[in-house]
Amino acid sequence: MVRAPLSSGSLSDGDVSSLSGGRLPVIDMSSLFARERTEARERVAREIERACRDTGFFYVSGHGVSESLLDRLERVSRRFFALSREEKEAIAMPKGGAAWRGWFPLGGELTSGKPDRKEGLYLGTELGPEHPRVREGWPLHGANLWPAEVPELRDVVLEYLSVVTRAGHALMEGVALSLGLEADYFAKTYTADPTVLFRVFHYPAEPEEGEERWGVGEHTDYGLLTLLAQDANGGLQVKSQGGWVEAPPTPGTLVCNIGDMLDRLTGGWYRSTPHRVKNVSGRDRLSYPLFFDPDFAAEVPPLPRVRSTDVDEDRARRWDGASVHAFEGTYGDYLLGKVSKVFPQLVRKVL
Repeated sequence: MVRAPLSSGSLSDGDVSSLSGGRLPVIDMSSLFARERTEARERVAREIERACRDTGFFYVSGHGVSESLLDRLERVSRRFFALSREEKEAIAMPKGGAAWRGWFPLGGELTSGKPDRKEGLYLGTELGPEHPRVREGWPLHGANLWPAEVPELRDVVLEYLSVVTRAGHALMEGVALSLGLEADYFAKTYTADPTVLFRVFHYPAEPEEGEERWGVGEHTDYGLLTLLAQDANGGLQVKSQGGWVEAPPTPGTLVCNIGDMLDRLTGGWYRSTPHRVKNVSGRDRLSYPLFFDPDFAAEVPPLPRVRSTDVDEDRARRWDGASVHAFEGTYGDYLLGKVSKVFPQLVRKVL
C-alpha cells in the first residue's frame, strides 16, 4: 500500500557539502533482473523506498552497463564535441523538426529562464517514418540526427539506450515492490511503451574567477526515473534537507533520481528532488542522462489509496512555484509544457 506523503521540510541554500560519508546510498539492483520474487528483490525494494523517501537520489550498481560501453560512449562523445561549430550545426535541433533531436550550442538551453553553461545532443528512441506517431506528427517522436564526421556515435548510443532502458524497466519493478504493488504494475500501466529520451551534455571548463555560472540551474526532472552516467570530473549537486550536497562520480555505478511523475503518482510520498550542475573541475565535463518516463499519451493520476497532496504546500517548496499535483492532462502535455520553457524559440517553430 502507498503510504501518506512525507511532510514538507525546509531546504536551505547553505554551503555545498560532500556525500563521501555514504549519505547517498549505493543499491545493487542486479536481483531486479530476475523474474521470480526473491528475498534479494524485496531487500532492494526496501532500499529503494528508503532512498526515495530520504533524498530521491541514489547510486545503482549491477545495472548491466559495461565499462567498455561507457568508455566507447565517452570517446565518441568527445570526438563529437571537438568538431567545429559548422560541423555540429549540420545536425542542429531545428533540423530535427517535431522529433526534437539534435545539437544545441553553449547557452542554447534555458533553466528557470537563464542560459545553461553547456552544449548538448538530444537523442531518444529511434523511430522511423513508418511509425504511426511519426506519421501523425507527434512531438518528440522520430529519428535521431547523427553526425557524418563521427559515424560510430549511432551504434554506441543505440546500444547504450537499449541497455539502460532495460535497467529502467527493472528499476521500476523495484519501485513497484517498494510501494506494495505487483512488480509489473508500471509495465502494465505506464511503461509498456515508455518515453525514453537521452542527452549527451558537454560542460566546458570554467575559469576559477569571474561571474558565477551554472552548467544547469536548479530543477527537477519531469518523468519517472533518470539514470545518469557521468565522467570523472563531477559537478552534480543535490538539494537535501540539510542544504546542497555533492553527488560525485562513483566507479561502477549510475546515479538514479526520481522525477515529477513519480512524485505525482505517490502523492508526494516519493518526492522529485531539485538538483543542479556546476563544473568546477577545471576540465571539460561530460554527462549522459537517460530519462525513463511514462508513455507520452498516458494520463498519470495518483496511485490507489494515495492521500491527496496539499497543492499550496507543494507549490511553496518548489523554486518555480508550480505543483505537479495541480496538473491535468497526459504526460506528453506536461513534458511539452516544460520543454517549451527550455527552448522557447524552437517550440514556436515546431508546435
